[in-house]
Amino acid sequence: MLKHRTIIQEKIKESLTSVLPVTIIVLLLCFSITPVSGGMLMTYLSGAAMVIIGMGLFTLGAETAMTPIGEYVGSQMTKSRKIWIIVCISLFVGIMITISEPDLQVLANQVPTIPNLTLVLSVAAGVGAFLVVSMLRILFRIELRYLLWIFYLIVFGIAFFVDPSFRSVAFDSGGVTTGPMTVPFIMALGVGVSSIRSDKGAGGDSFGLVALCSIGPILAVLILGMLFNTGDASYVAEAYPVPEESREMFLLFCKNVPHYMKEVTMAVGPIVAFFFIYQIFHTRIAKDNLWRICIGVLYTYVGLILFLTGANVGFMPVGQYIGSMIGSSGWKWIVIPIGMVIGYFIVAAEPAVHVLKKQVESITAGAIPAKALEITLGIGIACAAGIGLLRALTGINIFFFLLPGYALALALTFFVPPIFTSIAFDSGGVASGTMTATFLLPFTMGVCAASGGNVVTDAFGIVAMVAMMPLITIQLLGLVYKIRLARAEKPGITDLYTDDDIIDL
Repeated sequence: MLKHRTIIQEKIKESLTSVLPVTIIVLLLCFSITPVSGGMLMTYLSGAAMVIIGMGLFTLGAETAMTPIGEYVGSQMTKSRKIWIIVCISLFVGIMITISEPDLQVLANQVPTIPNLTLVLSVAAGVGAFLVVSMLRILFRIELRYLLWIFYLIVFGIAFFVDPSFRSVAFDSGGVTTGPMTVPFIMALGVGVSSIRSDKGAGGDSFGLVALCSIGPILAVLILGMLFNTGDASYVAEAYPVPEESREMFLLFCKNVPHYMKEVTMAVGPIVAFFFIYQIFHTRIAKDNLWRICIGVLYTYVGLILFLTGANVGFMPVGQYIGSMIGSSGWKWIVIPIGMVIGYFIVAAEPAVHVLKKQVESITAGAIPAKALEITLGIGIACAAGIGLLRALTGINIFFFLLPGYALALALTFFVPPIFTSIAFDSGGVASGTMTATFLLPFTMGVCAASGGNVVTDAFGIVAMVAMMPLITIQLLGLVYKIRLARAEKPGITDLYTDDDIIDL
C-alpha cells in the first residue's frame, strides 16, 4: 500500500514539474501586462491544481491499464495470422476510439456547415481505415516514408479544391482527433502487433501508427469540404463565465464535472468493454494482471475527468482573455515571443506526450533519451506557436507554411534513420492535444479577434502548425544522431534498424 502511494506521489510530482512552468508564465502575465479579476485568477489556479493531479493519475493509469490493453489486443489479433481478422478488428477499434474521443466533439461544433454526426462518423471512418493501413504496414514491413509521401500528396492535392476558409479546420482535425485517449491505446496496439516479429526492425515499426491515423481525419474533413458548402463556415466565440466569489467558482467546477464524466465514460467505456469481451474469446490473462488493469482504468477515468475539467474550465477562459488583452494593446507584436515561450513549456503538460516519451525510451532501450525528445518537441512547438500567432496578426495564408513545412519534413525522411521518421510523425499527433486546444488555441483566437483578424482562417490552423513542426525538429535530431554515430564509428542506436538501415560507418 505504501509503495502504491509512493508511485502516485511520484506521478503527481512529475506532472507538477510539467505544468508548473506554464502556470508561472501565465501568473507573471496576470500580475504584469494583462491583469485579470480575482475570480478568474482563482479559477485558473484551481484548474491548474486539477490538471496536475489529473495528469498524474492519467499517466499512471495509461501505464498500468491502457498500454497493457493495447499491447494484449494487438499481439492476440496478430497471432491469428488471418488478415481479415486483423483488418476487421483494426477498423472497428479505430472507429470506436475515435467516436469516443472528447476532442472530436469540439471539432464538430466548430464546423456548423456540416452536421455533427456526419463529421464525427467520417472522421472516425478515416482513422479506422488508416489504422488498418498501419497494421498492414507493420505486418508486411512497408517503409513508413513511402506511405507518408503518397498520402500527403493526396491530402495537398485535394486541399487545393477546398474553400480556403475550411483548410485550417481540416488540418487542425488531424491533431485534434489524436487525443489523450486515442494515442496511448493506438501506440500500445502497435507495440503488440510488432511484438510477434523477431527481426531487428520490429521495435522501430511499432511507431508510426499515430502518424498515419492523423492523416485520416484531414482527408475525411477535406472530402466533406468538397461535398458541402463550407463558404459560410464561422466560429462564434464562447462567452466564459467568470465567478466573482469562491462559492461561484466551486459551483462552476461542480456544474462542469458531470459533463466531462459523461465524455470520459464514452471514451474509456468502449475500449474497456471491447477488451473484456475480446479476452473472453481468447487466452485469458492472469487474475493479478487483470486486477491491476482494473485499478489502472479507474486511475485513467478519474485522472482524465480532473484534467479535462481543469483545462477547459480553468485554462481556456484565461488563455482567451490574455490573448485578447495583448491583441488589443499597442504592443501586440510582443505576443509572438510570449506565445513561443508558452509553446515551449506547454508541450510538457500534454498527457499523451508522457506516454510517447515512455514508449520511446522503452523501445529504444534509452538510446533516444526522453529529455532530448522533450527539448526537441519544445523547440518545435515554440516555433509552431510563433508561426500561428504571426498568422493571427497578419492573416498570411496557412498554405505558405504548410506546403514548405511538409515538403521539408518529407524530404528529411530520406536522410534520417527510419525510427526517427516514425517518432517524428507520431509526435505531431501527440503534441497537438488537449492543452493546445484548451489554452494555445483560445489564446490565439483572443489575439486574432482583438486585432481585427478572421478567427476561422487566421486563428484556426495553429493546431496544424503544432502538428507539423515536430516532424521537422525531431527528424533534425535524428540527423544529428546519425552524424554523431558516423563520427564515433561505433554501433549505437543502429541496432534498432534492419540490416539495410544500418549506417555504413
